Amino acid sequence: MKIRNVFRVLVSLLVVSGLAACSRSKDVKQPIVIGLQADLTGGISSWGYWLDKAARAAVDRVNKEGGISGRPVKLVVEDTETDPATGARKFRKLVLQDGAIFVIGSVHSGVMMATVPLAKEMKTIYAPVAMASEATGEQGNRYVFRINSHVREQVQAAGEWVVQNLAKRWTICVSDYAWGWSHEEWFSRKVTESGGTILKSIRIPQGTKDFLPYIVKIPKETEGVYFIFFGADSVGFVQQLYESGYRGQKFTMICTLEAIDVLKLGTAAEGMWMLEYLPRNLQQHDVAPELLKTFDTTYHHDFRAAVGADSEGKEIGNPDRIIACSHCWATYELVFMLKKAIEQCGWRSKDDTPKLIETLEGMKLDWGIQHPQGPKTVRPEDHQAFHWHWMSHVENGRLIVKFLIPTEKVTYPPPVDFRKEPF
Repeated sequence: MKIRNVFRVLVSLLVVSGLAACSRSKDVKQPIVIGLQADLTGGISSWGYWLDKAARAAVDRVNKEGGISGRPVKLVVEDTETDPATGARKFRKLVLQDGAIFVIGSVHSGVMMATVPLAKEMKTIYAPVAMASEATGEQGNRYVFRINSHVREQVQAAGEWVVQNLAKRWTICVSDYAWGWSHEEWFSRKVTESGGTILKSIRIPQGTKDFLPYIVKIPKETEGVYFIFFGADSVGFVQQLYESGYRGQKFTMICTLEAIDVLKLGTAAEGMWMLEYLPRNLQQHDVAPELLKTFDTTYHHDFRAAVGADSEGKEIGNPDRIIACSHCWATYELVFMLKKAIEQCGWRSKDDTPKLIETLEGMKLDWGIQHPQGPKTVRPEDHQAFHWHWMSHVENGRLIVKFLIPTEKVTYPPPVDFRKEPF
């Protein structure tokens, strides 16, 4: 009788042990879901195409190398339609229906700012690629991280130089929404601090076809025009500014001509200065070897091969499509950043989000195959990373890099400390 009872106990223990092992096995094999809030249609779709492509390339690589902590990664993509309300709704779907534990966000600032409060509400880590500064400032929260540069960082990199070297008296022309307003604010501040003057700021509605009514408002004393648009608006403004007879200095961020073939703009773009966040053109001539080494690297070439772009920034097999090089590296790197953080902190489920956030706060991303843009560190206070920038000049329709802006030049004191927020 006793032997029979002992046998029953042993069987029970084996069953429980087997169920536990089965449960652990199932847990290990269950995919880790990453959401991508992609701008695949609408005004910024030429960028969204590349951000989507880069994220997919990174997930493919991670899965081929064994996944994250032995678990496969599943990328779920939703189209924001370049619309804030749609983008916010798609974020909810990614979290609630698809089970995303981490969402790589839109490159459209309107979509980003509509989503930032949802990240906190839904306790889901959100890493947008959009550039309105407020997301890692006073309107951000502990669930929001950004590794790519944003408006304040970009203006910090270039504002003083353009005043000292290009023009003292500036007119600002920007797209009339969150991203444009942010540029208007921070460029105005930096120019004034650097001894320059802002003569006028002009906000132009998205989708404008006839820019002349706005261009004629540019004061005659203007020595330099700073402008920020994207897509078809960029092409229209650049061409019509030239046709209006303006021949002064022109400065912008690469965002304005991202995914656009500069050569096709002809003389309208010639002589323009712009800041790049990862140079598009790897076929540089007469560039100092030390400068070339900062972007023409094995890491960068490997990244381009992964997303299917050649050394000129043209899509392999479709040369009419130009890479959004200064932005799509971010969606690629974010996948590897998440992998590093999960494996470092031992994350297993969404219940572990707090310790995942604490791991990301202050995380160092080493320059290499997984982080081809360059070295960077996520600042723990405001969750903003800082990195290299490059100043380029349009010469014969090509973007030629002139100098590197080091990370310390673009860094500013943290405006907030999200670590004080409870989870």
